Amino acid sequence: MLVRSLWLSDFRSYTSAELHLVPGFTAVVGRNGAGKTNLLEGLAWLATLSSFRGAPVEAMVRRGAPFAVVRADTEREHRELLIEAQLALSGRNRVQVNRQPLKRARDLLGALRVTVFTPDDLAVVKGGPGERRRFIDDALVSLHPRNDALRSELERVLRQRGALLKQSGGSLDESAAFTLEVWDTKLVEAGEALARARVDLLDRVRPVLAETYDALSVDSSDPPAKVEVGYESAWWDRGLAEALTAARRDDIRRGVCTVGPHRDDVALSIGGFPSRTQCSQGEQRTLALALRLAVHRVVADEFESAPVLLLDDVFSELDPERSQALLANLPLGQVLLTTAGDLPAGAEPDAVLRVRDGRIEPG
Repeated sequence: MLVRSLWLSDFRSYTSAELHLVPGFTAVVGRNGAGKTNLLEGLAWLATLSSFRGAPVEAMVRRGAPFAVVRADTEREHRELLIEAQLALSGRNRVQVNRQPLKRARDLLGALRVTVFTPDDLAVVKGGPGERRRFIDDALVSLHPRNDALRSELERVLRQRGALLKQSGGSLDESAAFTLEVWDTKLVEAGEALARARVDLLDRVRPVLAETYDALSVDSSDPPAKVEVGYESAWWDRGLAEALTAARRDDIRRGVCTVGPHRDDVALSIGGFPSRTQCSQGEQRTLALALRLAVHRVVADEFESAPVLLLDDVFSELDPERSQALLANLPLGQVLLTTAGDLPAGAEPDAVLRVRDGRIEPG
């Protein structure tokens, strides 16, 4: 996977911007607020049709403009792809691949693959279960677009089942009970499929994560850290159908769905201690980055082609020793890394771009 050029028009802080990228490691340097992250956000939007900052479309359209345009000239499996998107303040966004409009937004998934690390990734380690579920489900979509449909189906079923439970007022008549059975069947089908995909992915990530974490650790003379990742589910062993039956009375009384993959978690530990509560800040930050890089490698192995790796302000999360360890262990493929300060000692980027006053210049 390779991005050769990126164009932005009325996107965030840019009236117009164009940059040409090299296949290897590019450092994007500029002061805070200069617009470095905007470049990565625009590129990632073409891959996922969403902002990794969680921003709505109107936040990405430059003030005063009716729409923004993002274009990328890419290469995948020796095939050139021109991906273009118009982000509109009103109406639908328009996306084209090689000048052909997409019938469905989901059809774009997989055309461009990216891995994004930002300082907000620390929430995957320190935050609640929802952050980790989102992380693993996003990774599943990177592996195959069909997982996006599976996730959407589960969300739809949960909404419908939840609405029925709320409307029941604590008791079900015969018709509502029959409808609940229908939604339970759909929930079992979609929920078990998604949970199975999560478990399978974690099985693939586990050995890579341990290796990646050790590579980023400061002292290579230390014995390898025991880094563990596993799936936590209250229903997995007995199956979702049995769990839903057992929880039905409580679900009806409370008006919510109390069991299912939307309640599960991804357990992370270092040296046998839960990383969320009993590990140092440095260990947590290293683990957050190691998780991204581990998933990056799993996706690269799956397609025999690495996603474009986008590292936003990564050095702000790492001490100098870990920063140098990251640079020494950057994966093969195209890497874009932003920084507001000087590059660490020993950094040898293939290209440097400097962002100043809305302009992008070779460094």
